[in-house]
Amino acid sequence: MNILYYPGCTLKTTATSLEESALKATQALGIELVELKDWYCCGAVFSLSSDDLMHQIAPIRTLINVQEEGGDRVVTICDMCYNTLKQANLLMKENPDKLKTINAFLDEQVDYKGKVRVYHLLELLKEFGFNEIKKKVKVKLNGLKVAPYYGCMLLRPREVALDDPENPGILEELMKSLGVEVVENPLKTECCGSYHTVNRKEIVEKKTKQIVSSARERGAEALVLSCPLCHFNLDTRQLEAGRLPIFYFTELMALAFGLEVDFSEHRVDPKHLLEEKGILKKIRVMR
Repeated sequence: MNILYYPGCTLKTTATSLEESALKATQALGIELVELKDWYCCGAVFSLSSDDLMHQIAPIRTLINVQEEGGDRVVTICDMCYNTLKQANLLMKENPDKLKTINAFLDEQVDYKGKVRVYHLLELLKEFGFNEIKKKVKVKLNGLKVAPYYGCMLLRPREVALDDPENPGILEELMKSLGVEVVENPLKTECCGSYHTVNRKEIVEKKTKQIVSSARERGAEALVLSCPLCHFNLDTRQLEAGRLPIFYFTELMALAFGLEVDFSEHRVDPKHLLEEKGILKKIRVMR
């Protein structure tokens, strides 16, 4: 299966290892993520102003490129890219006049037809089938107690949510297919503090402490998530002792498929936990 892939900025700069794990994991499933030949920053956040069409130019230009490459859908691994692209796409589909204005402004490009579908990789994996993923597991992650964390962008607003905004379960299903012991996390949809990490990091530190402490109290040995910004915040803003490793969902997939993973970009090194569980030893033996 080949599908056009939009990486976004973060996975090409400060989180390259997260992209690497995703490409390895999907290849092991027979899914080929074909990077768009030409793409732009999605804009990072969707404008909350209904008449602010200028902020829709970047995501729509990318969707035009998907259309030009003959694709009818595009997948992204980043929650924020997913949210921005999907909201911009929905706005164009529901507002023909705004789509006409955008197309008129982008007069050097072909018109966007509004036919592209935006997917998060988690949706593609669900479509692939969690039972099929389970068949690909070579190293069961038994004994690894992990709490899923969703944050905001996969679930808000409801119109673009890929799961139940109040009680999502897609990460739990994926983790169970990998053999992970899932720990219930009542704060799994809490905001991590987002871009406050730039100039109000005390807000993010407080949120991180709440989220991590809650998971630890319930027996979690790590958190798993799907957003590079959430990963940065929860990984770097833990101040207290006994910090929890923060896994990207594709890292645990790669490990379960017997593949090596680069954890050098992690602030809280998860290798100690993985060694303790015998997971890294199993991968080395396989290789």
